[in-house]
Formats: sequence, structure tokens, C-alpha cells
Amino acid sequence: MTNLWEKYAKVLVEYSVNVQKGELTVIRTDSHLSQPLIKEIYKQVLLRGGYPVVRTGMEGLNEVFIKNASDEQLVYIDPMLELEYEKAQNLISIGAPVNVKSMAGSDSGKLARRSAALKKLSEKMLKRSAEGSLKWVIADFPTNALAQEAGMSLDEYTEFLVNACWLHLDDPVLKWKEIGEKQEKIADYLNTKSQIHIIGEKTDITFNTAGRIWKSCAGEYNFPDGEVYTSPVENSANGQIYFDFPQIYRGNEAQKVLLTLENGKIVDAKAEKGEDFLNNMLNMDEGSRFVGEIAIGTNDMVQKVTGNILFDEKIGGSIHMAAGASYPDTGGKNVSGLHWDLIKNMKNDGKIYADDVLIYENGKFLI
Repeated sequence: MTNLWEKYAKVLVEYSVNVQKGELTVIRTDSHLSQPLIKEIYKQVLLRGGYPVVRTGMEGLNEVFIKNASDEQLVYIDPMLELEYEKAQNLISIGAPVNVKSMAGSDSGKLARRSAALKKLSEKMLKRSAEGSLKWVIADFPTNALAQEAGMSLDEYTEFLVNACWLHLDDPVLKWKEIGEKQEKIADYLNTKSQIHIIGEKTDITFNTAGRIWKSCAGEYNFPDGEVYTSPVENSANGQIYFDFPQIYRGNEAQKVLLTLENGKIVDAKAEKGEDFLNNMLNMDEGSRFVGEIAIGTNDMVQKVTGNILFDEKIGGSIHMAAGASYPDTGGKNVSGLHWDLIKNMKNDGKIYADDVLIYENGKFLI
């Protein structure tokens, strides 16, 4: 395993964020379980001449906080955390949950207030990222909790993660560069179009992307990766869209979500399970009912829903639409403490039109 974690760390440090000499690199994880990978990342940052700082969380603290925090404490932001968002050149975040459902019973109203309070940090991160002064990547370490959520053994889940990240190859970076080149061509094509029309099960919705930038994701911000995305014009989404996959956010789940949008805003949100939680999140702030992102998943090594958004939104043959914050580097202007990626299977007769040209059908690009 040592060789695997070393390879994983080198890809994250050298390729994803490309640590340079003298750069402050904050390495964050939510539990002790990721120690083998964190140690390798720490070493690789040192070998690149960077300044690594490790921030390790303790399982259960978030649950205790939401349960016991007063309104004043919910909106308080740790000044040390603010400093990291202001000063770090690189942020490497490693998920390694002990229990993916630890927040499932938490007060959704308090969760929403906390997310709204943290909005200025996410805004700062996205702004600095768009300016090029901050590089960041989110990745996972395989744990029993993630494996159980995916319906796999730990060994099976580890193999799944390795394959999804192309870490089984001698040179995974070369593979990600090849993926990036292929996806850049798709993004370049979409950047010549202005109207996106998505049709599928209980779905008929349009978005305007004029003046916005489609971008390719090939391991620089998420690992694994595999998508092309943009932030549509804020008042442009009209129609209905149905998300058949389970939609998970902060350990809570909404199933069979049906959204109706008018002039960019989600005016009706229904779910067979978790409807109250869904609407509480959508009511978080003024921007949370608008669309921050529309994206097409391209990672064919990810084919089943695992309950982990890092993987599920990349499923080859899927799309996802994020309610809430948009990405400034695509031209997006929507601001929110929410960014909830909702995933839809497109293999069951799903179609995407760009300026009335059929470009995607049954989970595959036609261009």
C-alpha cells in the first residue's frame, strides 16, 4: 500500500495543485484514518520546497457543534480558518469519514444557517481560484464508512477508487492529461453555443450559457475527476428536471427529486424522501434556489452510485445540476452558501441539444 499512497500523493501534489517552492500548502482531513496518505502528501510538499501545514479533524465534533451551538456560535467564523483561506497558495482536502451518516439527524435549519455563515469563505476560495492565487483539490481516502455506503467491502472500494483515479496505471498523470485534451475539445465546442436543452425522464429544461465559459475538469480540483461544466446565466433556466439517483448532502438524503424552474429560480421542489430537508437547504439564502452549475459527467470508470458526491457526479453517462453558488471562473455570478450537486442518469433515453443540435444521447457525446 505504501507505493499506492506515494503515487496518489505525488499526483495530488505535483499535478492537481502543482506545489511550487515557497508555497504555503494547507493539508486538511476530517479524521485520523487518512494518516498514510496525509504523511505522503506532507512529504511530497516538502520535497517540492513548499511549506506544509496539516489540519486534522476529529470525528463527531461537527455533530456536537450543530446540536449545541447558539445562534451566535453558528455564525462565528474561526479567524485562524479565515487566515488559511486568505494566505494559503494550496489547499489539499482529504475526506476519510468514520461515519458518513453522522450529520443525518442534525437540525437542518441550523445546518443551513451554518452553511450561510461559511459562505464568505467559499466565496473567497472561488474568487482567489479564479484569479489564480489559490489552487485546491478535494480527494478521498478509502474507509469502511465509504465502502459500506457504496455497498462494497473495503478492498473492493479501494480498488474502485484506484481505478476511478487511474492510479492503477504506471503514469496516471499522462492519462489525466489525455482526458483533459479530449474534454477541452468538447468544452471548446460548447463555448460556441448559447442554448442548452436537456430532455429525459420527467425532464424538459433549457439553460442559456451565452457569455459563460465551459470548462474541462481532469483532476485539477477534484480527484477523481471527469466532467465538463459551466455556470448558466442566472435567470435563464426554465422547465422541469428529475433526478433519479439518490441525492446526498451532509449525510442527509433526498430521493427522486423533481424540480420546476422559472426564470432561473427553483419555484417548486418535490422529493419522495427528504423533501423537508431539500427545501430547507434551498431556502438557505437568496441564491440557493438558483442554478450555480450545469455539468456532464464523463468518467466511465465510475458506473454505480456510491453515495459519495465526489465520485457520483463524475459518473459517465450522467449530468448534474448544482443549486446555489456558481463558479466565477466560468462567468457565474450567483452567490450562495449552498452548492448541492444533484445527479441525473442520462442513459435512459436522455438527450442534450446545443442550439437545437443533438450533441448527446443515452449517456454518450455525439460530437
